[in-house]
Amino acid sequence: MTNLHRGLSPLLTIYIVSFFFTLHAAIPVYVNSSFLSTLISKNYIGLIYTGSALLTMAALILIPKLLRLVGDYFTTLLFIVLEIAALIGMAVVGNAGVIIVFFVASSVLITLISFDFDLIVEGFSKNASTGSIRGLYLTSANVAWVIAPALAALLLVEGEYWRVYLAAAAIFIPGLFIFSGKLEHFKDPLYRTVHFRKTLLTAWQSKDLRYIFGISFLLQFFFTLMVIYTPIYLHEHVGFSWSELGPIFSIMLLPFLLLEAPLGRVADKVLGEKELLVAGFIIMALATGALYFFTAHSFALFAAILFMTRVGAAMVEVMTETYFFKKVNAGDAALVGLNRTVRPFAGVIGPLVATALLAFISLPSLFLFLSGCMLVGIPLAFALKDTK
Repeated sequence: MTNLHRGLSPLLTIYIVSFFFTLHAAIPVYVNSSFLSTLISKNYIGLIYTGSALLTMAALILIPKLLRLVGDYFTTLLFIVLEIAALIGMAVVGNAGVIIVFFVASSVLITLISFDFDLIVEGFSKNASTGSIRGLYLTSANVAWVIAPALAALLLVEGEYWRVYLAAAAIFIPGLFIFSGKLEHFKDPLYRTVHFRKTLLTAWQSKDLRYIFGISFLLQFFFTLMVIYTPIYLHEHVGFSWSELGPIFSIMLLPFLLLEAPLGRVADKVLGEKELLVAGFIIMALATGALYFFTAHSFALFAAILFMTRVGAAMVEVMTETYFFKKVNAGDAALVGLNRTVRPFAGVIGPLVATALLAFISLPSLFLFLSGCMLVGIPLAFALKDTK
């Protein structure tokens, strides 16, 4: 594939845009629920997340039709502009109902933009180097994830949440200009016309796709519960201040930055994905379960435990991405869309399961439950047919 524009190559361009995209999305992640609690009762916040997840799933089912109509480039450009507008709206509008609408719209748009980026990256990938390309792509995003918690802590002064959302919008604007200027000649693959039910059947009939979807669900289930309940546990039960939590979360996220690109190359050149998936789930289960047994207010202890949870998660994430995209190509927009519905599906199921469990168990016990769930990933990984 030749360069689409003088200067940056297409893949390097999407890596840079992905950095701006992820940074803008990651900065509000740990403050969203607190912000919403200033608008409505905490009892109803979960319903907003559930509604956003359901709308996201519906949008992912419909997006292949839009791609065939106007193409990935113009679709993504539209979504980026709308996302920036939604964030500005959250920062400047005073009406709670309108802010919630903007929040839901932003939640949906973030997933749709990520989906579009997936197709663009896959369009420039060769199967033999999929692991390396996906690893670098994830790494470009993970640099942003590491920076975001500390940056959010600096922005959130005296409860002025508008600063966080306005900053998120401003950060994404360079990404918009880079994307619009460098990828206007992206050549769309043939997006196959496949109905959702048929796509679901196709995924179910393939043993490997069925198991990798299950693994992906477990990973997103883990992320959903950890993002919601880890800050609550550390802040309200262990007693960490938000100024301490920002650095802890940045340390926690370092494995995504440090490990995913090297592990992608290992999957391409040395090992298959199966072995690394199994190891990742074992590490996730042990480290997540450890949260139940420690309550001492120790920065180093909790930073280390959370760091290890993400060592396992990083292994599972890059191997899941690598395995899935070795089984599909850029034209399989329906299958890619189905794969991306896993995250919002976990976003619906995770809080509902946790809410039900917390009626009977303590918050620390929830981490033991989540640890047990991660053990389910081990037989699923063993059942995969390695690509090596």
